[in-house]
Amino acid sequence: MPAPDESVTVPGLDKTARDYAMTLVDLIEIGGSLLVLAAFAAAQLNRLDSHSLVYLVLNLVGSAVLATIALMQSSWGFLLLEGTWAIVSAISLLLGLFRAHNPQEAPSGGRL
Repeated sequence: MPAPDESVTVPGLDKTARDYAMTLVDLIEIGGSLLVLAAFAAAQLNRLDSHSLVYLVLNLVGSAVLATIALMQSSWGFLLLEGTWAIVSAISLLLGLFRAHNPQEAPSGGRL
């Protein structure tokens, strides 16, 4: 006997309810997206400095999660976007931490 959700079909479509169910990967992907969006929204509303530790960590974690999922799903354009986002966030985070601990030895130039 099929599982209850396998026997339910969506009217007019050949797919079952299981085909439309969210998976754990979907939930993790939404979580990663929310991290990036929360950082962006907070920065746009002047609630968070785009060079702050919180902003950079939110972007790094969120984009790394999304890049990993893009890699798993062979979504190359999305991997390029999110992978680059994660790398830039990681570099900015490391530079910020370096500057905080070594203000005299920090590289010259503008802020990232």
